[in-house]
Amino acid sequence: MSAQNLLPANAKLVRLEESTTISPFESGDKDLNDFLLNDAKNYLKSLLAVTYLLKIDEETVAYFSLSNDNLTRSDDKKQTWNKINRSIPNEKRRRTYPAVKIGRLAVAKKYAGVGLGSRIILAVREMYVNEPQRAGCRFITVDAYRDALPFYQKNEFNFLTEQDINDDTRTMYFDLKTI
Repeated sequence: MSAQNLLPANAKLVRLEESTTISPFESGDKDLNDFLLNDAKNYLKSLLAVTYLLKIDEETVAYFSLSNDNLTRSDDKKQTWNKINRSIPNEKRRRTYPAVKIGRLAVAKKYAGVGLGSRIILAVREMYVNEPQRAGCRFITVDAYRDALPFYQKNEFNFLTEQDINDDTRTMYFDLKTI
């Protein structure tokens, strides 16, 4: 199954290019709107992130950005790290594991609450589990805004550490091997 098949039938997933015209977008979050309208092409040009637009007709109804990341072992994550390592054979265990980071994910206000965000998460999982990649990737990570924590928990993401419990964002991960 392809990532596109997990999205609404009338929706099209478009990789943002420097020549792509970005239509007006309003998610209700100024930072997320600003990233798409003013920074996404700069991140692409600088090879820092690739942004995908979810379009219905010519309207952008959601977007997400992906970049390379990793999970790195540290002492404050010992319990989590032990849990991660139990799912990896002894001879393959490392201090870091390859990951892809969802840097931004936003749904337009008029499409909020209909499950597009969760379908995007499923599509990203599909992209990295069942579609050919140029590099290995074991985890999906996200630095989730406090308001988005329930969304990522509902989509089976786990907290990486308790050290960021009082921060504005929390690092979370999903193990692609659990699919």
